[in-house]
Amino acid sequence: MESRALMATTEIHPKADLGSLRIHDKHRSGGKAGKWIAYATAVLGVAVLGVGATLKFRDQTPIVEVVTATKPEAGGRSAILNASGYVTPRRRATIAAKITGRVTGVFFDEGTHVHEGQLLATLDDSDVKKALETAKANRDSAQAAIADYQVQLKFAEIEMRRAEELHKAAVQSQEQLDSASTNVDSLKAKINLAKQQVLGSEMLIREAQQAVDNCVINAPYDGIVVSKDAQVGEMVSPVSAGGGFTRTGIATIVDMNSNEIEVDVNESYIARVKDRQKVTAILDAYPDWEIPSHVRTVIPTADRQKATVKVRISFDKLDPRILPDMGIKVTFLSDEPVKKADPKAPVVAALLPNEALHDDNGKKIVFLVKNDHLERRAVSVGNTQGSQTEILSGLAAGDSVVVKGPANMQDGQAVEIKK
Repeated sequence: MESRALMATTEIHPKADLGSLRIHDKHRSGGKAGKWIAYATAVLGVAVLGVGATLKFRDQTPIVEVVTATKPEAGGRSAILNASGYVTPRRRATIAAKITGRVTGVFFDEGTHVHEGQLLATLDDSDVKKALETAKANRDSAQAAIADYQVQLKFAEIEMRRAEELHKAAVQSQEQLDSASTNVDSLKAKINLAKQQVLGSEMLIREAQQAVDNCVINAPYDGIVVSKDAQVGEMVSPVSAGGGFTRTGIATIVDMNSNEIEVDVNESYIARVKDRQKVTAILDAYPDWEIPSHVRTVIPTADRQKATVKVRISFDKLDPRILPDMGIKVTFLSDEPVKKADPKAPVVAALLPNEALHDDNGKKIVFLVKNDHLERRAVSVGNTQGSQTEILSGLAAGDSVVVKGPANMQDGQAVEIKK
């Protein structure tokens, strides 16, 4: 009875088949629901990536370049062109050795003031000193030979005179006289040869001494060491060894008295630049310090790639704060001084570069930078002075105004000032 009940139960509840739960390939790929799920997943992934990229770029703060609004002074000169560049010294040299050698001494550091002829470094001179001693020994040997030949010559001349007397007395033959005379001439020739050997040894001594002197590196002019390029124990060579283990220089020295400004001026405006033209320079490191300068020369060639011409500007007075490779902005001034303002004419509040102004529905606006945020400001403009425009209202001298920035600048936007 119990066995029949068990059999009935088994027939009613068959054993579970796990293979029936498997999803066959034709159902996985062929069903419309599966295709829509895969498509929705791909679209969602692309959307997530797009949102992530948007958030990433949104977090980046745009970088802007600013200028300081200036105010013309009565009796001064109006600005006709602006440019930026760097402080560059006319005399800047990497001091190198004339020979290949190992550094045995370095007697300077960065920032050291050096004078012309001052000892900078020494190289290993043991080999060249031995060559010098050998040349001196050869010279001494040749001089000693001369002394020996002179003694022999003195004795040979005595024998020749005796042979002449005996020949006159018909005691000796002509052959003996000729032999004595030949001996004298031979010794004189040997003496002349030894003297030439002495001269050759003197030249070898000078050459060896020059090699010894080449192991000493001195400063070629007064200046400041700005780079220490070799250490004791390193190899130096006037030519590159190619492996990176041999230095080609000992130190880099700059003559601070030769500092000047080098700027690139667009060739479209180069006609506004003349020799000895007055220039106002402002270092990026000292934005409140105006440095009087003047144009030294216009390099008579243009850069085909950048369409610019290089202009070199000299400082009217040098200052220890002016360092090589400092960034600097310059303003070229007109030859004629600014006339006194007409009492009836509007007062010019400031001057701005033309590219700092933007059009907004017929109105002129600028973007100021205050506390690393943009501030949109409407301004009233006057006349144009070269590359600058007169600002009659809405701006004050000394305000920082964006001259280069993104096209979609907005009021209140956080920005970073380009250094």
